[in-house]
Amino acid sequence: WVGISYLSINSPSISTSAVGETSVVPDRAMLSVAVESQGQTAAAAGAENAKLQTRVIDAVKAAGIAAAQIRTSGYNVFPEYTQPTAGKGPRVTSYRAHNTVQVEIRNLESVGKVIDAVLAAGATNLGGLSLFASNTDAARRDALQKAVAKARSDAEVVAAAAGGSLGALLELNTEPFGTPQPIYRDVMAGQRMAAAAPTPIESGEMTVQAVVHVRWQFVPGR
Repeated sequence: WVGISYLSINSPSISTSAVGETSVVPDRAMLSVAVESQGQTAAAAGAENAKLQTRVIDAVKAAGIAAAQIRTSGYNVFPEYTQPTAGKGPRVTSYRAHNTVQVEIRNLESVGKVIDAVLAAGATNLGGLSLFASNTDAARRDALQKAVAKARSDAEVVAAAAGGSLGALLELNTEPFGTPQPIYRDVMAGQRMAAAAPTPIESGEMTVQAVVHVRWQFVPGR
């Protein structure tokens, strides 16, 4: 938190809190792309998965995404079993490999293109697509100004109703800023439509919020 405080003993004061909000348009996207494959052995499942995921990653790069924006976030190889029967326990029937990469897309106009490219290359699952803003500094400062102005306006109303006015600023605190929550999009619809038309993505807006707590000296009317 950031704050300034001047102690005033035996002096009446007015405290207010306020929230300021500013909208910001996302300019980045994060897409989770997974490839799942099956084989009679763990090695076979892994080899097939490597081939498919390499094809998918190549498609991502061909869509204009730099290698530094592609990161492996999960890799698993696990056995699949038959259902146990009377007198017999489960037995391994095959192996399944699952490889997931996170793709950061820095141009929202490319999101639909990347989705269509990875589906065509063999991706078997697309996780939640999240949209976010890369720089919220200006929006954060604007939200702070709005919050302080609202807090002062509220305090002035209270002071006037009590028959006085605001005096010197005694204390001002801001709550820590949290990162604006990403906007999530359902890409399953995009999977269903990819063969017919380019996948549409709408950015919408995110809200940057500031919270302040302020205290002023109260000057009684005469």
